Amino acid sequence: MAGAFIVQTTRRTTRRASLAGVMVAVLTLSAGAQTRIEPEKNSYTPEQDVQLGQQAAAEVRQQMPLVRDGSTDQFVEGIGERLVGAIPSDLRQPAFRYSFDVVNLREINAFALPGGPMFLHRGMIEAAHTDAEVAGVMAHELSHVILRHGTAQATKGQKFQIGAIAGQVIGAIVGGRTGSVISQGSQVGLGVYFMKYGREYERQADLLGAQLMARAGYDPRQMANMFRTIEQQDRSSAPEWLSDHPNPGNRYDAIMREADTLTVQGRAPQGEIADVHARLARMSPAPTSQQVARAQQEGRRPEAVGTSGRTMRVERPSTQWQTVQPGDFVRLSVPANWRQSSTGGGTVTYAPQGGHVQTQDGQTAFTHGLELGVVQVNGGSLQQSTDQLLQMFARSNPELRRQGGYSRTNIDGRQGLTTNLTNVSEVTGEREAVNISTVQLSDGSVLFLLGVAPINEAQTYFNTFGRVRQSVQLRDDGR
Repeated sequence: MAGAFIVQTTRRTTRRASLAGVMVAVLTLSAGAQTRIEPEKNSYTPEQDVQLGQQAAAEVRQQMPLVRDGSTDQFVEGIGERLVGAIPSDLRQPAFRYSFDVVNLREINAFALPGGPMFLHRGMIEAAHTDAEVAGVMAHELSHVILRHGTAQATKGQKFQIGAIAGQVIGAIVGGRTGSVISQGSQVGLGVYFMKYGREYERQADLLGAQLMARAGYDPRQMANMFRTIEQQDRSSAPEWLSDHPNPGNRYDAIMREADTLTVQGRAPQGEIADVHARLARMSPAPTSQQVARAQQEGRRPEAVGTSGRTMRVERPSTQWQTVQPGDFVRLSVPANWRQSSTGGGTVTYAPQGGHVQTQDGQTAFTHGLELGVVQVNGGSLQQSTDQLLQMFARSNPELRRQGGYSRTNIDGRQGLTTNLTNVSEVTGEREAVNISTVQLSDGSVLFLLGVAPINEAQTYFNTFGRVRQSVQLRDDGR
């Protein structure tokens, strides 16, 4: 029966944004043929890369202090999204699950795990002069993941059971002095198969990283500049990144030569790092890895730092889909990594893990995903009914703002309406994007689909919401 759901609004919250801006220009360096890099033989599956990386990433997040700041996370994830979007089609792995975290450690370092998780030290971001220099480090690390260097290297050695690996290699994947922070009793020697790369792998990551930067709208010469900045640090306390990433020989010149063969496609956002530097400067200084290790030995776990409210780790919508039936009159498809839950008011929400937030007043809101419900209105046209629905939402979401009028939408052969809005998170104070579609049911009630995502992830999520909307099948007329 169509009236099986009723609407109850809750304040929506948001997490850091992570999708970059529109490309508006083209910067040509010079004509030439870029270096072709092919992944090596690998006896592991991409799914095993993901399993290993996720297990190891969970331990990193548990044992290392993180920076939890919306703007900083938005900055890093925005760069990450652009670089992931620039991966050539023949190198894409649909199973990979990319994520980007900032570790609150002073050392200049960064590392990425098989299958997609990436961690940047706060010290690395503070040492960078430009957005593109950060993008250069991230593009290099991402290239190790794309080329599957960890499991490719393991293929040359002994093949291990993935399930038993993460805890054994975690102390080595971070490398250098930071490795002593985690799993000090583990068999860190196994880590050489997964994260300690030789000069050839470093060369490949440099060159593919430069190519990714150009495709994502960044000047790849900034990668060379960042690596030179790292190399020029005080040798008495040489950056950890150098110990983990050996120079393949003439690194700066090789990257500059590769850059000369590339065309920068569009122009990525610039200048955001100044705000990030200012926010980081207002936090307490980052500890060294030795200080973190000492605290753990004393039974103290270093706390995450940040200047904004709670942030959540939320996966991108899966490329795999599942069919769900929240009521006997409606069926639809949602990403496979979204799970169903009730918001407590008769509506149903589909959201990824981490997409729900428990607010301070005990209510549950969702930051990413889609809510479905049915509301009884006072009659009239679909537009009049939708106007009433939006007024209901606005009463409990006072920062809700329309971004335009209605567009006509086809929902299972019926004429529906769609409109876009923005809201302000009560948790982080940042704006989020809201997409609402409505369609009238046979008994005069209105079915609504309400999608929510951080403002700078709107493009990714709105595409997903559109596909969900197209999948809706209604059976409220006795069919």
